Amino acid sequence: MIRRAVYPGSFDPVTNGHIDIIKRAANQFDEVIVGVLVNSAKSPLFSSIERVNILKEVLKDMPSVRVESFDGLSVNFVRECKAAAIIRGLRATTDFEYELQMAQMNRVLDEGIDTVFFITNLQYAYLSSSIVKEVAKHGGDISKLVPPPVERALIMKYKEIANGQQN
Repeated sequence: MIRRAVYPGSFDPVTNGHIDIIKRAANQFDEVIVGVLVNSAKSPLFSSIERVNILKEVLKDMPSVRVESFDGLSVNFVRECKAAAIIRGLRATTDFEYELQMAQMNRVLDEGIDTVFFITNLQYAYLSSSIVKEVAKHGGDISKLVPPPVERALIMKYKEIANGQQN
């Protein structure tokens, strides 16, 4: 039986912290599906297609990891993927309170799906997609925060935005 897990998130953009969680999860499960959430209520910097493509490029050397987009409840996507676990990363106690509630709700929705928490590596404990976007937006060095394809995509995206505002 294949031990399969899903790591859902917006990944707008994916950071080195996310990559660390994905690598560690890939060591614990036979297959990890990175689920890119399509949420029409939010306005992400990157479209879901862009986020999927960036993740595929970043994760191309990890054969046991695949990337897919999904809409709706994570637990439904996990069920569709025939996975037994949801992967979540925890940076601080504030993350834990929210993630615990989500894990409990998911357990109510489907008793066959567990949530597995990975404590963030200390070197990424401060890192979030929001922080990365803020630093990149203002021309700061993000090379230690994200993989090179993400850095290039962010630089390009903010140039496009700046050019669009000038017209």
